[in-house]
Amino acid sequence: MTADAPPTAALIVIGNEILSGRTQDANVTFIAGRLSAMGIPLREVRVVPDEAAAIVEAVNTLRARATYVFTTGGIGPTHDDITAASIAAAFGRPLVRHPEAEALMREAYGSDITEVRLRMASMPEGAALIDNPASGAPGFRVENVFVLAGVPSIMRAMFESLAPDLTGGPPILSRAVTATVRESEVAEALAAIQARWPAVDLGSYPWARGGQIGTTLVARGTDAAVLEAVVTDLVAMIDGRGADATIQEGGG
Repeated sequence: MTADAPPTAALIVIGNEILSGRTQDANVTFIAGRLSAMGIPLREVRVVPDEAAAIVEAVNTLRARATYVFTTGGIGPTHDDITAASIAAAFGRPLVRHPEAEALMREAYGSDITEVRLRMASMPEGAALIDNPASGAPGFRVENVFVLAGVPSIMRAMFESLAPDLTGGPPILSRAVTATVRESEVAEALAAIQARWPAVDLGSYPWARGGQIGTTLVARGTDAAVLEAVVTDLVAMIDGRGADATIQEGGG
């Protein structure tokens, strides 16, 4: 990351239960929102199965092009929790019992500690721990890859503990303009506005509700004055089509 290249992030969601539809992932929205507020846009999300080769390929590809890579899922005590071993393979490091992680888990579980639970203390050699205030098993970091739990409440606790270690850029601001115009009706004009303001990300999101069809136009960027100018252009475009525009702070 340099002054000319702002920080970026990627997320790898690991788990057969996500791909099968059995579990609905709630972590992407949280991580994307928190990173956006920190000025670290989430550029890519991959969902991969509990297969070592898929995890290794995703980690090695994304860590080469993103400032930060986060993984969620697959660090529990069962046979299909293979994330730690896969991360070790991706970095060419042995999987070892982390002494500090073991000590933390023994303290958290007390007499209930078992060898099965202690599997969660196995990490790539040289990994740094990520504090887990929600339960006893810590996550870990290897270089720019942060390995988090899949359970949303535990993942959020882990993320908040590592957040101070992240270097962000200017917060990413968002404005939205909603109107009862069809997306196809504004596509050409929207492209012209995008060309006029290349530093802003413009998105269009069609909707249908209450018997009406419309579009929400979302502008995202780091300069509030530029966003204001873009919103002015969007409202003028919609007014020119005889529709009323509703402006929202934050557009997702």
